[in-house]
Amino acid sequence: MTAQCLGFDTSNYTTSAAVFGGGAAENRGKLLTVPEGALGLRQSDALFQHVKRLHLMVEQLRADGAVGEIAAVGASTKPREVEGSYMPCFLVGEGEGRALAAALGVPFYPCSHQQGHIAAAAWSAGREALLDKPHLAWHLSGGTTELLKVVPEGHTVRAEAVGGTSDIAAGQLIDRTGVLLGLPFPAGKALDALYGQADAGLGFHVKLKDLTFSLSGMENKVKELLERGEKPANIARFVIDTITGVILRATEQAQKRWPGLPVLCSGGVASNRQIRAAMECACGAVFAQPQYSTDNALGVAILTHRALERGIAG
Repeated sequence: MTAQCLGFDTSNYTTSAAVFGGGAAENRGKLLTVPEGALGLRQSDALFQHVKRLHLMVEQLRADGAVGEIAAVGASTKPREVEGSYMPCFLVGEGEGRALAAALGVPFYPCSHQQGHIAAAAWSAGREALLDKPHLAWHLSGGTTELLKVVPEGHTVRAEAVGGTSDIAAGQLIDRTGVLLGLPFPAGKALDALYGQADAGLGFHVKLKDLTFSLSGMENKVKELLERGEKPANIARFVIDTITGVILRATEQAQKRWPGLPVLCSGGVASNRQIRAAMECACGAVFAQPQYSTDNALGVAILTHRALERGIAG
């Protein structure tokens, strides 16, 4: 087995570890346990679950015969590569990654969770070359809805937010809707399944200003629909159609502003079938494979491998 790079990602939703050797890749992840009816976890609770689980992800990789000689270790150390970006749960992956790299005598490479998402999406879509050229990217997750202008920077990328939500993320709206409907958290898959049972379209036209929009008012509209006795499936369609519509309009405006730039979509919300179909058809968007849309460590391992290949000091 060729030398590999090991990556860790301990986000606010998933504990994950991955190995990447330039071709074959393996990721093992587990969603954090959220109490029924809750909208997420406190950072202290998320951190505790990561501490208990991260070694189990590596043990799974080893048991499955996926781990060979480790040449470098990487970890996501913050949500985004911007000043002030910080979340305690990433300390688990960073701490264990640095300790393991020191014990093995191999370099350690940090990156951001968002950079990892972009790398995993590009690689899994068969478009890793996008990491070496400018492009637009959507980061659509439980906590982030950002339209990014991405440019290559060394072995990784620099992502500048040029649009997206001004308040709650699309994933937050989906999860809050799911809780109101009595669905399990996170609610993306459940809302996606309900969509096909809808018998009425109730879309809402969200205002878009300079590629930026607000979704906070949508939660009240969901509550109004529930009070009126609207079917859960129609509410699910209402939320997904509204999110799809405004993301599509923002993308089309961005493509006019930066003509010729391809569009890459990553994050758990990007695995929604309706969003994917609309964006592929209207904008030619490239999507991560569904298993690499959600939080994962593969992108971290890919960026670690790129750094090692290019001789960048850890």
